[in-house]
Amino acid sequence: MCRHAKSSWKHDVTDHQRPLKGRGKRDGVLMSAHVTKKMPAPELIISSGAVRALSTAQYFKDAWKLSDEQFIANNDLYDFSGQEVMKVIKKLDDDKDRVLIVGHNHAFTSIANMLGSEFMDNLPTCGFVAIEFDVASWKEVIRGKTVERVFPRDLK
Repeated sequence: MCRHAKSSWKHDVTDHQRPLKGRGKRDGVLMSAHVTKKMPAPELIISSGAVRALSTAQYFKDAWKLSDEQFIANNDLYDFSGQEVMKVIKKLDDDKDRVLIVGHNHAFTSIANMLGSEFMDNLPTCGFVAIEFDVASWKEVIRGKTVERVFPRDLK
């Protein structure tokens, strides 16, 4: 999972339309280059439909050289509590072993803590967490093992 990169508040747009700011764009490039060297490519990236999340997800799509068919927007990830995020996870196709979801806080910090094995106070913007699950179906996901955790500040 990845939280969207730092967004800009200087535009007169709805929350859903807020773009990345300069730092967010730089962090997107930095994080996607680092993560894609360390982690195998997902079979699918699912991003919140918010502009800032889609832009962040696009950096990872490009770095892993994924096809358009491996990249979808799902407005259910435009969720700040985590309940809708969990529904998306539980409904994933069982033929997919590795999926990257890109979305928002506080939902993503909560989900990382609930499903992962390492606690964090806050998943920062453009923060990445990989969790492995020993289950036969995404419907069975309850608790997994945090296998990777990278934040932009770790790379600067």
